[in-house]
Amino acid sequence: MQVWEWVVLDSLVLLVLSLVVLPLVFVARRRWLTRAGGVFELSINDRGGTHPQGWTIGLGRYVDNKLEWFRFFSLRLRPTRCFAREALDVLERRTPHGPEAFALHSGHVIIECRDGGRLVQLAMGDQSVTALLAWLESSPPGSNSHRVV
Repeated sequence: MQVWEWVVLDSLVLLVLSLVVLPLVFVARRRWLTRAGGVFELSINDRGGTHPQGWTIGLGRYVDNKLEWFRFFSLRLRPTRCFAREALDVLERRTPHGPEAFALHSGHVIIECRDGGRLVQLAMGDQSVTALLAWLESSPPGSNSHRVV
């Protein structure tokens, strides 16, 4: 075999492995993240506004006094973002409209929040919104009060 044939063969083997192994890695990661339960679909947008760009789909879970967010298509086992309960304030609740609705999961509601001084939009299902509001309102005595709409 000539060198170029080895290169083509190696490339094909690498392509087949990536098409088989990578989806299995994503499935294994999701199972690892959901092993303790309480994981829900959560999309994030740091840009603000109603434009579809900027939305990133992911998974959220509550751990102690933090809301952890994991990017959906990632190999990381640690959260991409963490929101501390005492720094998160809910400002507004709205439904996605126009092209923004196509960037999100069907039936998700957008919650505009302030995380410390930064504005962030969170998109999740109605039941997850209820859980978020309950989690914020049930903060320990003496912690900051949250403005919840």
